[in-house]
Amino acid sequence: MEMLSSIFTYSLLHATLRMSTPVILATMAAVVSRQGGITNIGIEGTMLFGAYFGFVSAYVSGSWIWGLAASVLAGVLASAVIGVVHLKYNTHIFVTGFAVNMLALGLTRFLLQQMFHVSGALLVDRPVTLPILRLSIAEGNPITASLFSSYSLFEPLAPLLVAGVWYGLYRTSAGLRLRSVGLHEPAARTAGIDVRRTKMAAILLSGVFAGMAGAHLSMGYSSMFVENMTNGRGFMALAAANFGGGNPLYACLGCLVFGFSDSVAIRLQSTGFPAQFVLMIPYLVTVVVLTSAMIGHLRRSDAARIARKLADEVRVDGKHADKTW
Repeated sequence: MEMLSSIFTYSLLHATLRMSTPVILATMAAVVSRQGGITNIGIEGTMLFGAYFGFVSAYVSGSWIWGLAASVLAGVLASAVIGVVHLKYNTHIFVTGFAVNMLALGLTRFLLQQMFHVSGALLVDRPVTLPILRLSIAEGNPITASLFSSYSLFEPLAPLLVAGVWYGLYRTSAGLRLRSVGLHEPAARTAGIDVRRTKMAAILLSGVFAGMAGAHLSMGYSSMFVENMTNGRGFMALAAANFGGGNPLYACLGCLVFGFSDSVAIRLQSTGFPAQFVLMIPYLVTVVVLTSAMIGHLRRSDAARIARKLADEVRVDGKHADKTW
């Protein structure tokens, strides 16, 4: 009981949002590309590019704004490579995405060694980080300070971005065109929608969100760059997007589940729980979320198939009745 009380405290809410934020941003990238009919496996590598170039640019320029701009630019360029290779040269999106992931892993390690002569992690004396938002009214009490203050820039902005993506997808004509391309390409093409351009726009926009996620990892979540610091978060984002069925609100709930499990895992490790089991918890949760999403999809598919079969039977019976009359 004492162990549970040390784990489930009021600060767990702040920790959950903190751990969820990079996954939420990456999930918005996955949601946008998924709505366009593309499973962007390259989000993991795009995030890593954003984390490296954002941290280095902020350190060189001394400005977090330039660092964030470099992260977004790196994400857009990496996504442009994915889009051109996939859409223009008709390569499989999985192959293209994995290639970008491998390129990001190797190139960031190479640049780290060549530019800074270090391996593993880049630590600097005065790192430039994203601004910390503080609410002076809440600073007087430790509970309110933990719940409402000392958030990195993207931690309170992430829910607003989720709401913005939902509005863009379901309340604008551009979102309607994007969803129509993802649902049925031939019908969208018949309606006069440029399918290739719409898909390219979706991939580039996903690069913006993935670049933001990378910037938050290296300049908000931490104050350093570490090799492979994305650590599977891009694939967690794909799992969350699949869990939400492409809806950003439901996908965000999946991200909060990941963040909560990560926070609990870290606290379990501090209580002496075996590290091997603790490190396994976030990935186990990912498998559970994916499995539940697949089961739900299969059930919906079965229900739709039964409904179509019943509709066909009713149509056939109606034709027989007409002939009888």
